[in-house]
Amino acid sequence: MMDFMQDKLVPIAYKLDQNRYISAIKAGFFGAMSILILGSLFLLVANLPIPGYPELMASILGENWTTYFMVPYQMTMDIMTPFVMVGMAKSLAVSYKVDDVAAIIMSLVGFLILTPTIINADGASGIPTGSLSASGLFLGMMTAVLATEILNFVVKKGWVIKMPDSVPSNVARSFASLIPGLFIMITFNVIRVLFSLTGYGTAQAFIFELLQRPLLALGATLPAMLIILLFEAILWSFGIHGSNIVGGVMNPIWLSLTAENAEAFAAGDMLPNIINAQFYGNFVKLGGAGGTIGLALAALFFAKSTQFKTLGKLALGPAIFNINEPLTFGIPIVLNPVMMIPFIITPLVNATLTFFLMDWGIVALTNGTNIPWTTPPIFSGLLISGWSGALWQVAQIGISFAIYYPFFKVVDTKAYMTETQSVEEQKEAATNVPGANA
Repeated sequence: MMDFMQDKLVPIAYKLDQNRYISAIKAGFFGAMSILILGSLFLLVANLPIPGYPELMASILGENWTTYFMVPYQMTMDIMTPFVMVGMAKSLAVSYKVDDVAAIIMSLVGFLILTPTIINADGASGIPTGSLSASGLFLGMMTAVLATEILNFVVKKGWVIKMPDSVPSNVARSFASLIPGLFIMITFNVIRVLFSLTGYGTAQAFIFELLQRPLLALGATLPAMLIILLFEAILWSFGIHGSNIVGGVMNPIWLSLTAENAEAFAAGDMLPNIINAQFYGNFVKLGGAGGTIGLALAALFFAKSTQFKTLGKLALGPAIFNINEPLTFGIPIVLNPVMMIPFIITPLVNATLTFFLMDWGIVALTNGTNIPWTTPPIFSGLLISGWSGALWQVAQIGISFAIYYPFFKVVDTKAYMTETQSVEEQKEAATNVPGANA
């Protein structure tokens, strides 16, 4: 079975990991993640679930005190699409070796051409922030790809204005972008006009209804989550960074679901989604991919072999911050048929139990706060799901330990026997040295 997966799955995973479009998606979200996290923290400050907190803040800052914290949230999470597009366009442009600044600017221009505008009763026009939020995310991603592809095509064809060498480079770059920019603007304006003639009215409405909404509905289901986790764990088991590959595909969906929860949380409405980025990052992967925090505790407190005692001391600190490479490659879990079993099972159990506990109302749904993935368990549960989330993470640590412990004892016993045999062989060799007993 391992040979089969090695032959069939690993080559596919490598191709996915090296795919320039998936790499661009990862780059876009990694680039925007810092401001999305910060914006979410402002949302959390405005809605801390502490009795008496709103009254205290109102007495200090006035009745409209939440607006002081909601504006940073609205200017980050509520308009996340352009920020993601910047990283995507830059990554694609670098892979094609074309002007990344031009790619970023032209992508944003194309997106704004396709974005619907609104006009109020006084004649003032503008762009609704909802079109720049997660609702426009898929359109923004597709726009960044198409605009950069057009830029690359035109440049490779040589259809650019070339200035003499005496012209400053920044001026020459501006003129070199004119013809590619013209192609891009004409293309997106034609797309805008064509969609205005349909029942959808805009490209954004079309993409959202026919692509984004079905993908969100699928991504929010437990079966889809379990399949993704199974695929991720198998990739990790063969030494491939499964989280990166899964994240490149699923982050747009999960972050959109997170944004929906954040909007509902800010408005005081019922949270719509059980599964989202926080569910995956903070209730499934405690201690890192594979939910290995229980394995770190087993190695620290119950190892008999010297090698695993030492590894436990080294691995617990990173595991608290959801970093598990010391365990993944130190035990190792990679290409280890014994340890692959709990590594695959644990996240599936975490996801299934958490889903049903949230569905039954025992654990609160995540509030849409984008906390860093390195936030330690228990504290992360408190921030995104309140006390019920923190208590459930305590239970999850125990479940992780219970799943990993019997498998860990197998490899630990083997390592201990090897160490003991090695010591005995060394003693025997020492006693057999001529003159050793003189």
